[in-house]
Amino acid sequence: MVYLDDLLISGNNKRYIAFVKYELKKGFEMKNMEHLHHYLGVEVTKKSWYIFISQIKYIWELLNRFGMVDCNALSTPMEQNLKLTSIEGKQFEDAKKYKQLIGSLIYLTTTRLDVLLVFGILSRFMQKLFERNWNAIERVLRYLKGTQELGFKYSKVGDFKLIRYSDSNYDGDKKYAKIIWRKLKCNKESP
Repeated sequence: MVYLDDLLISGNNKRYIAFVKYELKKGFEMKNMEHLHHYLGVEVTKKSWYIFISQIKYIWELLNRFGMVDCNALSTPMEQNLKLTSIEGKQFEDAKKYKQLIGSLIYLTTTRLDVLLVFGILSRFMQKLFERNWNAIERVLRYLKGTQELGFKYSKVGDFKLIRYSDSNYDGDKKYAKIIWRKLKCNKESP
């Protein structure tokens, strides 16, 4: 027997979606909830001209779980030019708490790409933690408190052009920057 709480079917072909639901109903008991409002911690707001997805409730639950509901909000997720290390400083004792928060932030990147770089940096320090690492991850929570309403807005547009933007900081990771530089150099020298 198979139990499934939530199943999301989406697309722009209504006839095909109806066919898929018809076929699924042959083998499974299903309820059709029609328009999506919440799905696995993601909130969906649908209007005639846009769809907005966010995780406002999830952020609130994170703040509550880690005792940061009453914290002051910040406008940036990380200090500028912050250099974290796993070799110096006062050791942070609660590694489990740090790992739980990192795990929670992974799911948050579903709708919040603005914390993706910071998450990537902070997740490098899972084995040996220092107080400075914990302070940096608390700063992310303070940033999230002030920006809970952010998410993705998908609007209907006529002439769509995809524009890519990346804010990677390879200079902040000297080891990774050297690896990338060597690869680039080798590729240029190869015939």
